[in-house]
Amino acid sequence: MPKQTFFHLPKDKRDTLIQAAKKEFSRVPLHEASIANIIKEAEIPRGSFYQYFEGKEDLYYYLLNQISEKNNERFITTLKEKNGDIFEAFIASFQFMIQNHRNQEYKNFFKNTFLNMNYKMENTLANNIYEENRKNQYLSMIRLINTKNLNIRDEREIQHVLKIIVSVTFHNLVQVFGKDLTDEEALKYYVEQMELLKRGLYRGEHE
Repeated sequence: MPKQTFFHLPKDKRDTLIQAAKKEFSRVPLHEASIANIIKEAEIPRGSFYQYFEGKEDLYYYLLNQISEKNNERFITTLKEKNGDIFEAFIASFQFMIQNHRNQEYKNFFKNTFLNMNYKMENTLANNIYEENRKNQYLSMIRLINTKNLNIRDEREIQHVLKIIVSVTFHNLVQVFGKDLTDEEALKYYVEQMELLKRGLYRGEHE
């Protein structure tokens, strides 16, 4: 979490630092990134950087958090548009993400993120580390999901369904960058997997 001194900066100075960080994290993955490059691009002293963030990891996860919040807000809007159909909402969101992630400004940033994904990165993008705001977003999602067509018994099972779909979504995003799939290929594979989940995998003996 950024220190309060970061939030007290004028917006233009915060934006300059964030853009410098995005540039560096687009150039190389987190573990290879250099604070020296970030502060040089942002034109701030090293001492000032540490007044705002504990280190490069702190800054990086703040960026992921911001992206995650925007993705969740967009997903909630999409869920409303799809009348609570969780599968249709995820498919529409996935389509948006692969198109947006190919935007030149973000392409290398996301490529470095997804191809070097670890538990903390996935957890930040999927669940977020800033609990209060995420909790509100999560409750909004749960309330919007149309459960009439889902084979679930309670809210705990809705949570499991969300985790399963999110895991499949992340795997597919990794494939987009790892195999350099076209948008059409990526969407085709993702929809096929969503259809399998929707249909269910087990055929009973008497069916």
